[in-house]
Amino acid sequence: MVSKPAIDAVFEAMFILTDIRVMLRETAPGHVLSPAQREETVALLGTLEKKVEILRRELVP
Repeated sequence: MVSKPAIDAVFEAMFILTDIRVMLRETAPGHVLSPAQREETVALLGTLEKKVEILRRELVP
């Protein structure tokens, strides 16, 4: 059975990826990020890594 933290991590990771996708759409076609966007991306990726780690722990013990 999949735990609630794992399910939550999947949804939260999807929202993070959507935020990154929106940022890439806003900067198309060159995808040149401003310093603020880069900082936000670093933070988003850090959070995404934590969500993936939760999934690893919960789904692949």
